[in-house]
Amino acid sequence: MAHENQGTPRPARSLSRERRLAIFAALMLGEFLYGWAWNSVDVLRPFQRSALGLTLVQAGSTYSAQGAGALIGAILIGQLADRFGRRNVAAAIIMGYGLSLLSGLLVASYPQLLAQRFVLGLFTGGVFPVGVSIYVNLFEEHLRGRVAGMLNACFSSSIVALGLALGALGGHDWHLLLWIGGVPPLLLAGAMLLLIPAGSVVDRHVTRGEKLPVRELFHPGVRRQTLLLATMTGLNFFGYQAYSGWLTTYLTGVRGLSAGAAGNLVAWQFAGNIIGGFAWGWAADRFGRRFNASGFLVASVAILVYLSMPTSLTLFRIVGLIYGSMLCSSVIWGPWLAELYPPHLRSTAASIFNWGRIISFFAPLATGLLADRYGLPAAMASAAVAFAAAALIWLNQRETLRSKVQERSMPAADLVFPASASVRDAR
Repeated sequence: MAHENQGTPRPARSLSRERRLAIFAALMLGEFLYGWAWNSVDVLRPFQRSALGLTLVQAGSTYSAQGAGALIGAILIGQLADRFGRRNVAAAIIMGYGLSLLSGLLVASYPQLLAQRFVLGLFTGGVFPVGVSIYVNLFEEHLRGRVAGMLNACFSSSIVALGLALGALGGHDWHLLLWIGGVPPLLLAGAMLLLIPAGSVVDRHVTRGEKLPVRELFHPGVRRQTLLLATMTGLNFFGYQAYSGWLTTYLTGVRGLSAGAAGNLVAWQFAGNIIGGFAWGWAADRFGRRFNASGFLVASVAILVYLSMPTSLTLFRIVGLIYGSMLCSSVIWGPWLAELYPPHLRSTAASIFNWGRIISFFAPLATGLLADRYGLPAAMASAAVAFAAAALIWLNQRETLRSKVQERSMPAADLVFPASASVRDAR
């Protein structure tokens, strides 16, 4: 595969420590704004339902439209970044989700709302793979887990900020939330272009091949790995939908708790997610990427304990906190997926994370059928099976943290990536 300049590779421009930190600060802000835009679909649902006269099914379908857009965006935009440069594509998607969120101000019908959410999903779907490919090129491998943990906290914090903003606005116009979340990305997009010089290390290994980069993920040497990783991410999404998606219903309908108490317990799990992101990011940098699979195994046990223990708010808080902190052990998946493939495929490889959304589309239907036949607790317990299966796949993949890879395992890596000219150059 030809390189960026179609000839002898041109050395990428190095960046100073200060410039790298400034770019990462911009990425954190972008992650926060992305979280604001993405989660607005849930926060604004009752207001848009009232304004447009939507049924419950119609209001819920806005998330499906956004999720479908995110799946397509992750696949397409990740490849565009690997072919045409992460710098330019990052600026484009930041501006794209800002404008898409602002377009919600013009929505006047249900079809328009679906279209707006689909386009928003299209741009936000590219945030993860493009962001990963940028910070993987900015930071050494022993720092990438902690970097991912910080970005995870920024995304989660945006949900808190959305809730606080909604409370502060009170009876004011809910459209203000669209303005607040939509205007800053337009400014940030320009800042990204200024902070990231053209031809810098951010776009190292960008190629100009004729074929779609995603096709390389299905070459004979890596096809099985790609399919297993996609299955793993799908099991993660399924498990989350099967358990967390029904949690409020379970607490109020099965355990008989008030909506306020249920909300408080969900918040404890959310707090565990923020704290756990930092811990698991550090663990992945210290003990290796596969070590974090243990978090999914503990999460599986926590689910079964949660569903079987006596009704106690204290116990629910403790076990919920554990579950939330264990679940985000997957915070390392972005860097790990990028490290499992040659550097010129980093954005495309990171997009595998979003491929799992295909399976998650069927999770509500599957768990609903299980709940009708065997009861809601049994349906939610299927999440424990999903997370355990994902952990087993995870443990059987290749370790990429070099300090954790034995010298004798290096030939195996060469078997995974045959020494073609493009792969040799990528290394």
